[in-house]
Amino acid sequence: MLESLHISNYALIDLIDIKFYPGFNVITGETGAGKSIILGALSLLLGSRADTRVVTNPDAKSVIEAVFTVDDYPMLKDFCLREDIEWDDDRCILRREISPAGRSRAFVNDSPVPLTKLREVSLHLIDIHSQHQNQLLATPEFQLDVIDTLAGNGLKLKEYQTRYNALREAVKRYKIKKTQIERSREDEEYTRFQLEQLDELNLLPGEQAELERERDVLTNMAAIKNSLSRACSALEADNSGALFMVDSAAEACEGLEDVLDGSDNIPERLESVRIELADIASTLSGIDEGLSADPSSLSAIEERLGAIYSLCHKHRVENSDALIEIRDALRAKLNSLDNSDMELEELQKDARRAKALAKETAMEISKARQEEATRFGVHLTEVAMPLGMKNLRCEIVVSRADMGPTGIDSVEFQVAFNKNQSLMPVGATASGGEISRLMLSIKSIIASRMQLPSIIFDEIDTGVSGDVANRMGSMMRDISDSIQVTAITHLPQVASKGAHQYRVYKEDDDSSTHTRIALLSEEERLQSIAAMLGGSEIDEAALAAAKSLLSQR
Repeated sequence: MLESLHISNYALIDLIDIKFYPGFNVITGETGAGKSIILGALSLLLGSRADTRVVTNPDAKSVIEAVFTVDDYPMLKDFCLREDIEWDDDRCILRREISPAGRSRAFVNDSPVPLTKLREVSLHLIDIHSQHQNQLLATPEFQLDVIDTLAGNGLKLKEYQTRYNALREAVKRYKIKKTQIERSREDEEYTRFQLEQLDELNLLPGEQAELERERDVLTNMAAIKNSLSRACSALEADNSGALFMVDSAAEACEGLEDVLDGSDNIPERLESVRIELADIASTLSGIDEGLSADPSSLSAIEERLGAIYSLCHKHRVENSDALIEIRDALRAKLNSLDNSDMELEELQKDARRAKALAKETAMEISKARQEEATRFGVHLTEVAMPLGMKNLRCEIVVSRADMGPTGIDSVEFQVAFNKNQSLMPVGATASGGEISRLMLSIKSIIASRMQLPSIIFDEIDTGVSGDVANRMGSMMRDISDSIQVTAITHLPQVASKGAHQYRVYKEDDDSSTHTRIALLSEEERLQSIAAMLGGSEIDEAALAAAKSLLSQR
């Protein structure tokens, strides 16, 4: 349950610290006193968007903190431990801080958490039912959620979601592949033409670079052979070449044994130089003999390179190696296309299997919904009739729909409020007051299965009065036997049913107006309810009526 609430520096609230109690709490106060401000602050703990305009004092941050009693609540404990959030077996503390600069921070048990995690934790702790949420009753999503909650479909829906997502992925893969195949078939003829062109060239890795080297050699043949001739002549020319000179030096050294140091090995070194020069001369001579200035060879190379350059330009690549990659990719594409029918058939089988699994779970959920819809229609009629709707008839219609994220059903709440009136969708026939009473009845039915420590009703009794208001107050009091209930109300009949009553009011100081909240004593409750009954003038009749209402708690 909600144990305490702290609000500071938020709108008209400079500081509020209020304690709440188990059972049925009611909050009253004049219009404009600030009840909606307190509720707005509390909604920040449910993940609502923060607005820096609510930070009153620009030199301090706004803080909203709620303490919940959570003993024997394993679901929330498991969630927090799984998300690495600090856990206390007795209490769970939610806190939201908003800086004047607009920065918002969220905490669970002093662990900093993203806003999404704060929202997930708060959904385990409290349900705030505001006036505009009454309109949810007319939405198919809410109606389906009510039936699923009562039918206990939570785990089955998670299983279905997993299988439905698998189905969507399988269908997506099938469609993508089918589109690719269709596009490839449209381009198949052109793809085969491109591959034939590349196959005709019969390219080899590194071929273009080798051909360009050979072309450069043939183009500069005269200069190359002249250089080779000069090099060979310098090495081998009679009486002047390097080999002749080395031989002459060796002969001259033969008579110098007496003056040469034997350790210098001059003759051997000269012989080594002569052998190396002879080898170089032989290599250059062989190169010279192997080169021929055949014009047909150069022409063939130029033609081959021209074909390569043409395809490089066509495919917008730089060299023949890139063309080889394109050739291999085109061949793989055509091979894949040849096997595409078999591949597409396998993907279609995968989609069918995924659909069968999803449908299997959806049918189980649908059966549970059908059974619960019958029970709930009867139960809702029984609970809501005493709230001034004696001719009420309710029928929950579960119809087959296309498979979607929530299954294969659509749910529609149909009601009739008068005799001989045909059943119609609740949104098309119910007034605001009737919607409020139906919503309260639904909350009453599902209260024991909501697994929530606390629920807040924000003026759910709007549009009713008299005995109906009294019955709605009794219903909220009965709900509080299962969970903590807090009701914000303007009706004395509802306020009198609370075990504890709080009054929201405004208070002025020298510079500003502040919203306050106070727990009323028994005498203060008597005065407050009498004022709600009789207006600003509290007379004996109003006090007597207030005492009568309070005695019926």
